[in-house]
Amino acid sequence: MIIRPAVKDDLPQLLEFEQGIIEYERPFDETLKKTPISYYDIKAMIQAPDIEVVVAEEGNQLIGSGYAKVIQSKPYLTHSKHAYLGFMFVSEEARGKGVNKKIIAKLEEWAKLRGINEVRLDVYAENSTAVRAYEKAGFIKNLVEMRKPI
Repeated sequence: MIIRPAVKDDLPQLLEFEQGIIEYERPFDETLKKTPISYYDIKAMIQAPDIEVVVAEEGNQLIGSGYAKVIQSKPYLTHSKHAYLGFMFVSEEARGKGVNKKIIAKLEEWAKLRGINEVRLDVYAENSTAVRAYEKAGFIKNLVEMRKPI
């Protein structure tokens, strides 16, 4: 398995990964529209200088993805910038094999090369599988966003 930067030719598979993420997350968020939606502009992300989109490839098959984006931190934090991770996807047949951890390591390496020493991500609180995977990769729970329909 190799972890490499995504290229334009990966776009069709990456669009499928995005829809896989959305369908997996729908049960965790009743506010997602029922019509077809998209979370990302993946083509623009691949070309952006402050974003690194990576894929996990085994054989000639893409089995995972993720991205890191350098963003400005809140002015009251000790770090001025951090890397935000997202678009984390691993195909069903590759889950449980450490793919996600390798993607995160590659994105952390990219962030460190840019002087970043903090990475953050969002995960649905009820998505216990993902929470465990991120905890295994060294993440700790920080904030809980709460919502209330009225």
